Amino acid sequence: FQLPTILSTISTYDTQTGHLSGVMDGVFVTALRTGAAAAVATKLMAHPDSKVLGLIGCGAQAVTQLHGISRVFDLEEVLLYDVDPSAMYSLQDRCSVLDLDIKFTSTNIAHLVQSADIITTATSIEVGEGPLFKNLSTKPHLHINGVGADFPGKVELPLDFLNQSFVCPDFRDQAFIEGECQRLKPEQVSTDIIGLIADANKYEYLQEQRTVYDSTGWALQDHVVMELFMEYAKTLGVGQYIQIENAPADAKNPYSFAEENVSKKMVQLAALANG
Repeated sequence: FQLPTILSTISTYDTQTGHLSGVMDGVFVTALRTGAAAAVATKLMAHPDSKVLGLIGCGAQAVTQLHGISRVFDLEEVLLYDVDPSAMYSLQDRCSVLDLDIKFTSTNIAHLVQSADIITTATSIEVGEGPLFKNLSTKPHLHINGVGADFPGKVELPLDFLNQSFVCPDFRDQAFIEGECQRLKPEQVSTDIIGLIADANKYEYLQEQRTVYDSTGWALQDHVVMELFMEYAKTLGVGQYIQIENAPADAKNPYSFAEENVSKKMVQLAALANG
């Protein structure tokens, strides 16, 4: 149907009055904040000399994943794999706006997993059909951003890989229901992304081992990004100011808007009658 796989509208409110402050389409900002959050997690957990990024799933999320990660790593090559060849072969053109001097290589999933320093999995794999790969050797410091597990029973990564890796979710409670963490025990997950950021020096050792960022999506991220967009909209003069809520002349009369409309109509009719 040529529609995004993620549809959303984001609204924000004045917390003092409860009034609606803004509304915006959430398709773009959801992809953007997902890529930005993955970039933060990757910066903290991936090996600092990482040069090769693997993208399993070459849809809309792949563009913002490359965008975010390329801003914190000096990437030299991007390995691509998608079950849809048209998505795989068109990704380089869709990323041209990023103005990156990077080699794009379409390949098979085995070569990608074995060769990449960093991987993002952002697929629409069905419930019960995962994982995407099994029994493949990887670099000892491989970091994976798992983005596609967003429903109970939907997983992208092998359980043995998770068991041998440090797994960090974005929102712990949610990740145990619908993320890669749904197959792990609570004691296997020591911190979430907030704890990782707050104590980054403590977790610096992770850059030498296999790690996973379990990205399930977080409404707080949408809120933060929208607030930033509203600030930039005011500064740059973009967007449109509209009156959505009724502000009656008499707050105690819910029908005052009707009386106002009647008065306006009477004035217009009188003007017409007078020629």
